[in-house]
Amino acid sequence: MNKKRLSTLLALAMTAVLSVGLFSGCKKDTPSDSPTPTETTTPSTGETTAPADVEPGWKGDTSPITFDWYINFSWFASKWDDPIAKYITEKTGVSINYIVPAGNEAEALNTMLASGSVPDFITLGWWEDAVKKMIEGEMVLPLNELADKYDMYFYKVADEQKLAWYRQDDGNVYGYPNASSSPKDFEKYANLKPSNQTFLVRKDMYEALGKPDMRTPEGFLNALKAAKEKFPEVNGQPLIPLGLHEFTDTGNYSLEGYLQNFLAIPFEKDGKLYDRSTDPDYIKWLKTFRTANEMGLLSKDIFVDKRAQMEEKIAQGRYFAMIYQRSDMSAQLQALYAADPNKVYIAVDGPANSNLDAPKLAGDGLAGWTVTLISKDNKDPERAIKFLSYLISEEGNKDLYLGKKGFTYDVIDGKEQFLPEVLEVLNSDRTKFDKEYGASYKHWMLMDTNMNLQWAPPAAEPAKQLEDWTKGKTVSYALYDGIDPTGTSEEGIAASTMAQEWGKTLPKLLNAKTEAEFDQIWQAWQAKRIELGLDKVSAYREAQLEKNKKKLGM
Repeated sequence: MNKKRLSTLLALAMTAVLSVGLFSGCKKDTPSDSPTPTETTTPSTGETTAPADVEPGWKGDTSPITFDWYINFSWFASKWDDPIAKYITEKTGVSINYIVPAGNEAEALNTMLASGSVPDFITLGWWEDAVKKMIEGEMVLPLNELADKYDMYFYKVADEQKLAWYRQDDGNVYGYPNASSSPKDFEKYANLKPSNQTFLVRKDMYEALGKPDMRTPEGFLNALKAAKEKFPEVNGQPLIPLGLHEFTDTGNYSLEGYLQNFLAIPFEKDGKLYDRSTDPDYIKWLKTFRTANEMGLLSKDIFVDKRAQMEEKIAQGRYFAMIYQRSDMSAQLQALYAADPNKVYIAVDGPANSNLDAPKLAGDGLAGWTVTLISKDNKDPERAIKFLSYLISEEGNKDLYLGKKGFTYDVIDGKEQFLPEVLEVLNSDRTKFDKEYGASYKHWMLMDTNMNLQWAPPAAEPAKQLEDWTKGKTVSYALYDGIDPTGTSEEGIAASTMAQEWGKTLPKLLNAKTEAEFDQIWQAWQAKRIELGLDKVSAYREAQLEKNKKKLGM
């Protein structure tokens, strides 16, 4: 899971007072429609609940239907053609035709929105401007209205806090998240839900260098330098001392929210949002990366490589260190481990603040990772809301995660869990697992990562080490979800423009010839974002934060 994938949010976070990049919008909690006679309404929030005995609506019609489902991630290559997908189709009658952008996601989305027509389902990062644009342009249908009309079961399986979080000013809910955790969920599952954010090193190289302390700028630079000198090549190709997420037109979130979380920079000080991007420790570390570039320790590849090229280089073990999310490299990690357990990547302590405090890494937020919406052009809105209800239910999550009983799982030692031979493939060859089975988050659009904990097997090496390292360092930043302005409002345009400007500025900072040139570029950036409307964006974010606090009872 790219849980990924959040560059726009995290770049926006750089433009003002930053939020973490994983997680949702906050809207009023008053629905516009009166409940039907079969509904009940909670007076304090206006939330609609379903009768306890309501049946799953999808069972009423299992005739064949194919929905077009747009996934706004160019790296997504899955097809609805594996055994578990076919099992779900046999069960519900629904098949899925995935549609994925061939190149730049933002361009593909803008072209699609300009056409005025979108596919049956749309899944994209909740932070994307397109979410608001589709809602404002009446291109998507309110889930609550569809549920009122066609499927009261939706209210039985939907999480009320998630609906409240995504309720818009008009009282409607247009999207439902995946990988979402409320603060209460996070507290309940704190010891089970690790962060996805890691600082990684290649085990054999790191140990050969004497396990250097990389928490300080000096130690970090010395380790990169020593790695390049001792291991100039990997299988005949140049070593890449440091790997990052890809640079986009809005920045690089390895050097934004990830780095700020490693430095344990707070989101608030004295009850007000803190501009994390101007924190002295953060600036010091950006300058450290500039110095690394001056020393020849930042490969030109990292400025141009996209995810496909990065995955290839991870599989080759060409990076010494990485600031990266562990789930994005699971297949490559397994392949490296199978070939040689000593040449795998492991998580270690990386960049830290001046006090060497432990990092405070982001766990799942209430907004989740992506949000799924139903198009106004949907070929069958009734089947669509019923299928969505199935997917977010425990039955649907179980089907997508565990698969089919007797084929991928069974009751073993009193617990529903993967068959041993299936688990072996899952832990050793993710690509083969996806093709031969198709369970365990291959189709992740509406996965409930909390619900799935009841079926999840214990983490196995090499992933276990990465996961275990984040435990005790993972915190909830749900309070700061969705505070950045989006859409075509004055604040939204200002934030978007600043994000684009930051995307141009970050590479310039790293490529500055001297620290003095860095300072000049940095000061120009600070002046530019003020010129573009930082005050308006900051005021908007403060107001949204107050709404979030009220919504979460804080």
